[in-house]
Amino acid sequence: MKRGALRRLAAACLLCSCAGAFAAPFTPKSDDEVVERLPLAADPSARRVEAMRRQLASRPQDRALRVEIARRHFELAMAQGDPRFVGYAFADLAPMAKDAGADAGYWLVLGQLQQYSHDFATALESLARAATLAPQDPQPVAWRAAILMVQARYAEADAECERLAALAEPLFATGCAAYVQAATGALRPAYEKLSAAAAATPRAAPELQLWVQTRLAEMALRLGGDAAAEKHFRAALAQGITDQFLLGAYADFLIDRKRPAEALKLLAGWERSDVLLLRLALAGKAASDAKAADWASQLKERFAEAAQRGDRLHEQEAARFALDVQGQPDEALRLATSNWQQQKEPRDAQVLMRTALAARQPAAAKPALDWLAASRYEDPQLQDLAKQLGGGK
Repeated sequence: MKRGALRRLAAACLLCSCAGAFAAPFTPKSDDEVVERLPLAADPSARRVEAMRRQLASRPQDRALRVEIARRHFELAMAQGDPRFVGYAFADLAPMAKDAGADAGYWLVLGQLQQYSHDFATALESLARAATLAPQDPQPVAWRAAILMVQARYAEADAECERLAALAEPLFATGCAAYVQAATGALRPAYEKLSAAAAATPRAAPELQLWVQTRLAEMALRLGGDAAAEKHFRAALAQGITDQFLLGAYADFLIDRKRPAEALKLLAGWERSDVLLLRLALAGKAASDAKAADWASQLKERFAEAAQRGDRLHEQEAARFALDVQGQPDEALRLATSNWQQQKEPRDAQVLMRTALAARQPAAAKPALDWLAASRYEDPQLQDLAKQLGGGK
């Protein structure tokens, strides 16, 4: 499998749930509209896309080039946390909408963009169409598995992982299956299985190693192994690949363990990403950093603007901001409850449970408690919250 395909596969399961936390993308009205001059000189990937856009200007009917530009714009959004790239990707694809037909690449990228916007049902349809048109391509299958995990549709996600076994590299297919197993009552076997697979594949591509090590870190944390988790986090960082999910997860690890100064160092310069700006605000508050108030102010403004647009993509992060930065548990609970209607990942359950507890409305956490019992998800932190809410054993 080509290196680029591996990155896209890893991004499917690693970043799908994180994407919705970014600010909503702005879609230019035409390819000629200048929204902002981005610092392309500092990013080789962005410079390549800009060069391709110049080629497209002279070959506007080149459908393959148009889809490739859209795909690269989407990858830039995922890597950099800049939602403008998603708007550019939608604009890239727009001229093809009426006659996309049997273009598998179009449906794949469109499905990725739709899941970013939390249009999960439509995204699953687009990705299914891509999978039908290109049955040997593992990417639409991987993205469908990721979306189904976000929706807590574990049996369906597992079926997609089984399909991957015949399409993707063994380590990735193993990781997909282990991800489902770890969410459904088989945490330790999943961790051991994925650890063994990673050890047996030392020359896996960096993108795949990053994905595997990040998943192993999450599993190790839930098993109570802080030292093992940090080892996995550092192994993922050592791949030298920009990945927001990894940065956010490791920052949370550091903040939770009262190491905010390290989190600030890790996230330096990441204000453009809402996901990471939240971590900067949390770490800044904990460390009494001089920039903490400014970071909080930026987030407040961004969330207020999103609310005015009717944008619900930010609700999990906004709920955490309201609870942990602003000290507004009732508002945090409102946001967490609304967020649960769209996303049902463990972090969504944790936010709903924490806000219900802080707002002294334990009944509001019932959906998360029901999910915890039904999924058999293993996590000491969630189990402790459940007990405090009166729903744990």
